[in-house]
Amino acid sequence: MAKSLSNIPTYFILITFLIDLIFAQPNVFLPHQLHTLHIATRLRVDGAATATASRDFGKLVRQTPAAVLYPSSIEDIISLLKFSYNQSSPFTVAARGCGHSFRGQAMAPSGVVVEMTSLKPSGAGIGIRIGKNNPGTAPGFYADVGGYQLWIDVLQATLEHGLAPVSWTDYLHLTVGGTLSNAGVSGQTFRHGPQISNVYEMDVITGKGELVTCSKDMNSDLFYAVLGGLGQFGIITRARIPLQPAPQRVKWVRMLYDDFSAFSQDQEHLISINGGLDYLEGSLITLHSPPNNWRSSFFSKSDYPRISSLLTKNGIVYSIEVVKYYDDLTSRTVDEELQVMFKGLRFLPGLIFTKDVTLVDFLDRVHKGELDLRAKGLWDVPHPWLNLFVPKSRISDFNSGVFKDIILKSNQTIGPLLVYPMIRNKWDNGMSAAIPDEDIFYSVGLLHSSGGDDWETLENQNKQILRFCDKAGIEIKQYLVRYTTKEDWKNHFGPKWKIFEDRKAQFDPKMILSPGQQIFNSI
Repeated sequence: MAKSLSNIPTYFILITFLIDLIFAQPNVFLPHQLHTLHIATRLRVDGAATATASRDFGKLVRQTPAAVLYPSSIEDIISLLKFSYNQSSPFTVAARGCGHSFRGQAMAPSGVVVEMTSLKPSGAGIGIRIGKNNPGTAPGFYADVGGYQLWIDVLQATLEHGLAPVSWTDYLHLTVGGTLSNAGVSGQTFRHGPQISNVYEMDVITGKGELVTCSKDMNSDLFYAVLGGLGQFGIITRARIPLQPAPQRVKWVRMLYDDFSAFSQDQEHLISINGGLDYLEGSLITLHSPPNNWRSSFFSKSDYPRISSLLTKNGIVYSIEVVKYYDDLTSRTVDEELQVMFKGLRFLPGLIFTKDVTLVDFLDRVHKGELDLRAKGLWDVPHPWLNLFVPKSRISDFNSGVFKDIILKSNQTIGPLLVYPMIRNKWDNGMSAAIPDEDIFYSVGLLHSSGGDDWETLENQNKQILRFCDKAGIEIKQYLVRYTTKEDWKNHFGPKWKIFEDRKAQFDPKMILSPGQQIFNSI
């Protein structure tokens, strides 16, 4: 429960104010020549600009830049990076999209943060352009998209042509450059691979300030480095995304389980069906992680009594969520196709629920939850998330040791709990992203939201989970991670580390880019 300000001692308020004041000031000065460049009018050093760039969605880390660049063109970013690169003591630079990182990954303490979304209203960027592939290359259509564009805008623009990308994240109000710098995963990943597996080519500004077009066939080292490269090698200003004919509607189904083995095995079976489902994610429902949450309000109030009865009996209910796309040509057969795929599944009798919605309503489902939380003042709170990739061979041990022995016993209100399988061969191992070395692995998302004063308890729980995995020998890979030591990063990338390090020396030798990741920059 929030405390009244009248109950907080005056000295505490004063100390808090002084701490905020100290942290709001950058601890180094940028080269004075920077203010003589043509971009000087688009550089801001005021407290309002630097304060915004010093926080992110996670609300766990605060690191203040010396300045914030609001570029009006790609050339502005090139000028900034070239200037830094040519200094005897370069300053660091981080590209910021929507600020949806949650551990300071897009921050540049005492450096310059580039607000990429300022390119959108300027009209000087790439925008979103639809084109057709040349004969003899990849079939079909593509979208040339500015790295600063939001995926929701890409969806809306491509739908005007009856087309759409095939791989998404659950939340579409993220920038293209941001998700491609990580991986971009969701329930479509098992079928189409992550978003980084669905890119034809990119324009990238390297740490040297060079604008380079790259693809699998042209400047391929940069192409593979940047995709999943955590912003270490360049800033994505354009990405060419493959498109397919867009479906009109989706059949959206959820099935409930009380047995983890049946739940996980049924997921693995469903993703093995060639040409079957278009989306699959699994999740957990507990007394402290209810059926409906900000990620999806799927269930009706009339469904709650049966679900509550199961929770009282079992403590945890497992849910498989699937989608099958359809249009006018397949509207008469889609239900039959689903019934064939569901044959033999071991969900609890009678506990299967179906919705029929538009493609946009489904893909943009999380945004509705966001708007509801914003209205209640519950969106801009600490988010101590933990995202893991867990090998299939150990997912049962993870369920026993984490879901049952840690989370269920914690008795804390938490956010959505996701657990769903992906297929390794849908990922390109030449790209920078690190994943487990098994044919099938699970994406586990513990998407905690804090009331404001309990985030450290949830963060300690995350550390407990990581200790359990380490002690049990579960070789997880963290996703959207921010390690604090180079040794941890070496372990994370494993055999990819040497290539990662060599590519850094090639494309950002002065270690200017993305210091907030703390891979090559000590903060």
